[in-house]
Amino acid sequence: MEIAKGIEMLQLDFHGSFIHPILLWDHETAVLIDAGYLGQIEDLRVAIEKVGVSFDKLKVVILTHQDIDHIGSLPEIVQECGSNIKVYAHDLDKPYIQGDLPLLKDGHLENPPKGKVDETLNDGQELPYCGGIRIIHTPGHTPGHISLYLKQCKTLIAGDSMYSVNGIIEGIHDPTVLDIKEARLSLKKYLDLDIESVVCYHGGLSRENINVQIQKVISDLNHLT
Repeated sequence: MEIAKGIEMLQLDFHGSFIHPILLWDHETAVLIDAGYLGQIEDLRVAIEKVGVSFDKLKVVILTHQDIDHIGSLPEIVQECGSNIKVYAHDLDKPYIQGDLPLLKDGHLENPPKGKVDETLNDGQELPYCGGIRIIHTPGHTPGHISLYLKQCKTLIAGDSMYSVNGIIEGIHDPTVLDIKEARLSLKKYLDLDIESVVCYHGGLSRENINVQIQKVISDLNHLT
């Protein structure tokens, strides 16, 4: 689904549930935000080329965090693209993504996917790709979870900081959160942004009254404490 010119929300099916990596591109570079499950490189390739972007144009992968459904196809992407690809992630999740430490939620896996992180990201940092990408450190789901604000189209890529259902932001998915207090605090960072649309990795696109929706989620969470 096209969010804006040069910004596509991909939709990949994994055993009946859907995930939503994001593809950004301009004349020179294509950027993939999150890499799906293990074995989904062909699904990614088909989805990317379906919108008219050659897989060979992929030069950047930004990982919102270390979970298996976000880093699964990273090794295959890196193997295929070689030195042409640059991988970004937050410093706190880097050792897990690289396999230096066992994944916090999938540490039982004998051969977890892993790939080298070329550059780490910090809160408030801005990447120059595709009109500018602001990094927002939103820990809670994992220590190094980040969200991305696409300045040009006022779109928030929320990763797993929130989830949505049928275009409505439902809140935080408590069972998969490592630190619920941090996760709640992270949501407040969004209120300082001018957001017209949000993509949740689980749930997809939301476009209606985003700030109001986020404020409601925060309010509902506060009532539970």
